[in-house]
Amino acid sequence: MNKKITIALSGNPNSGKTTVFNAITGARQQIANYPGVTVEKKVGRVNHKGYVVEVVDLPGTYSLTAYSLEEIVARDFLINERPDLVVDIVDASNLDRNLYLAVQFMELGVPLIIALNMVDLAETRGIDVDPQLLSSLLDIPVIPMVARSNKGITQLLDKVVEAANDVQEWHTTVISYGMDIDQSLYEIESIINASEVLEKKFPPRWAALKCLEGDHLILDVLKKDVKTSQRIDVICQGIMKHIMSTLEEEPEGIIADYRYGYITGITKKAVKRKIDSRLNFSDQIDKVLTNRIIGPLFMIAVLYGIYAFTFWGSEAPILWLETFFNWLRGGVSSVIPQGFLQSMIVSGVIDGMGGVLGFVPLIMFMFFSIAIMEDSGYMARVAYMLDRVLRWFGLHGNSVMALIVSGGISGGCAVPGAMATRTLRDPKERIATLLVLPFMNCGAKLPVYAVLIAAFFSKGQARMLFILTILSWAFALFAAKLIRSTVLRGDKTPFVMELPPYRAPTLKGLFIHTWERTWQYIKKAGTVILGFSILIWAMMTFPGLSEVQVKTFEESRNGLLESFLASPDIKTCVKNKKDLVALNRLYDLYNRSMNNDESVFPDDLKKGPLFGMTQVAFFMEHKNATENKIDKKYLKGASRYIEFRGKMREIELLKQQMALKGTIAGWIGRKLEVVTRPLGFDYRTNIALVGGFAAKEVVISTLGTAYSLGETDTDDTGSLSERLKNDPGWNPLKAFTFIIFTMLYVPCIVTVIMIRKESSWKWAGFSIGFNLIIAYFVALVISKAGAVLGLGI
Repeated sequence: MNKKITIALSGNPNSGKTTVFNAITGARQQIANYPGVTVEKKVGRVNHKGYVVEVVDLPGTYSLTAYSLEEIVARDFLINERPDLVVDIVDASNLDRNLYLAVQFMELGVPLIIALNMVDLAETRGIDVDPQLLSSLLDIPVIPMVARSNKGITQLLDKVVEAANDVQEWHTTVISYGMDIDQSLYEIESIINASEVLEKKFPPRWAALKCLEGDHLILDVLKKDVKTSQRIDVICQGIMKHIMSTLEEEPEGIIADYRYGYITGITKKAVKRKIDSRLNFSDQIDKVLTNRIIGPLFMIAVLYGIYAFTFWGSEAPILWLETFFNWLRGGVSSVIPQGFLQSMIVSGVIDGMGGVLGFVPLIMFMFFSIAIMEDSGYMARVAYMLDRVLRWFGLHGNSVMALIVSGGISGGCAVPGAMATRTLRDPKERIATLLVLPFMNCGAKLPVYAVLIAAFFSKGQARMLFILTILSWAFALFAAKLIRSTVLRGDKTPFVMELPPYRAPTLKGLFIHTWERTWQYIKKAGTVILGFSILIWAMMTFPGLSEVQVKTFEESRNGLLESFLASPDIKTCVKNKKDLVALNRLYDLYNRSMNNDESVFPDDLKKGPLFGMTQVAFFMEHKNATENKIDKKYLKGASRYIEFRGKMREIELLKQQMALKGTIAGWIGRKLEVVTRPLGFDYRTNIALVGGFAAKEVVISTLGTAYSLGETDTDDTGSLSERLKNDPGWNPLKAFTFIIFTMLYVPCIVTVIMIRKESSWKWAGFSIGFNLIIAYFVALVISKAGAVLGLGI
């Protein structure tokens, strides 16, 4: 049995940590959450030299001080889980800043290996790092590597196995912080060592450092021993007062200065800079791409290009999936007899799920485009440029990434967006950001947009999606300004943002990022969406028509059937019900044949009267009859048959509509019509919007189910876009109003829960009401203004 080694992968954001993790583990990854929190936890495994190396990807952090949830999670994992090794990913081109985290690991005493990543980028910037000298100075193994090219990965794993074989205790590195702080550290360390109450999970000197840094979590742990905590508090207050009076700086700032001084002393010996005066490659590009005039124009062009690429690339795969689901729908309908089981599978599962899964290609191409922006470093530039705008609307610069993650470039999700607000330290800015995140175009809304754009705005799909992106930002910023001017007034806090260097994305990295996000979408469709699709199908099916209503419709159908069979115009072809069943099947088959290719029919069948009537009826119904195709002796019978089919469809449509209105969902939808009628929404639209509160993808699955249950022609297996386009109740104005309402109305239930976790139930409830009011008012203005101006009717 192979031995197991557990390593924790750590590093600053943009240090290439995710690239290293993917390079080591490949597809052998599991994604969960750290216990008790919503921070994502990635774990991967790889076999190397007889060992099973388990890799835990810690959240990207700049330090181990408890300022953010990510920092707390990373630190708690190291202290409580005690992995065999910590591999700290260090950006060789930004060594001074990246070594700050490494020094804190050294002070904590964890067994450490430094993966010196992006040495190629450092070289292009004129930075020559001596890994052996750096290793000697730090007394820690240093492995140079270029993770995106898989260079150094094997050497890193070799060193992990080698280091794990050496039984290592935690040995702390001691750094001097000046006479005053060192004396205080010694006193606090002695007090902690003397305590019989406190657990010795972490080194006493490290705990003493955290006390002087004002780390509230460590201070809370020390309060378990009241006397010890009180003595430490006296020392901390004394040193803080002394340093503030002598240096006008808090101990935390002094400690940071000394750490950077320690790092500078090392890098001066281990790093040689060949280029000092010349701007590096990224700086040269940023002079153009972040220019106040050129930058925004280039950003707009990039975003428009993404949408054009997304629709262009996904068009064919979407058609393939539509064809597949149509084939599946017809196949299931022909195999399973009519009844509740067929209705549940066809209308509840295939039409519901098909509407969601049918847009996987669009989601995939969108995620691929976003991955290019992220991996290249351009996404950070977008955030940097948008910061200038956000601050005027009362948001913080750190709000940018939360908004982008939530769907600021379409295709995100408000749940991780809400988690990203943890970097905002001001509570008012944080809550304001949380409240406007649902206005962004998350990936769940994209299928809704795609269906309606394909139906009513097919000539400018990319342009339409670009306009919707601009509108979502406009509404979000307007809402932020409103909130910050009323319920969340307050001053703005300063903002500093790191711009990572530009890098060429690797295909492997792009495919992994794209697949991870797409798979999350597919899993959601296969679990949450499937469950809600079946639930909503049941709500749209039961209780249905009463026995009296069913009998009334049956009498209408039978009366029409008897009248048709009694007609003298059809006696030459249709003599009884058996002949009518055969004619219906033949007509359906003729209707479905490729380009009405008659060669698929046997010659003896084509000579019969049923085929003659089928042929004439088809050409008459489709208004393209020609003299050489029509046998005039079937004209009257075919005309009577077309009239009969039309009336039967009318009866079936009325039956389906009455049945849907008589269900639980129909009752809810009809009750809401009082409110939504001014917007142009009927009960079926209302049902879809109610379902969207569970998850926005359910809007499409519900519409698919509603229009499937309302089908008047069992052979109409067209896409949902085609059904809506052909429905007289829909037009471009209603479609656009529906899109905007979907964009703005209540967040999905998971987002509401996340808002509650990040704030309170008060703000979660406020979000629901606030979004509904904004959505209704905007949709009402669009609907009424469009009707008055005659737009899209």
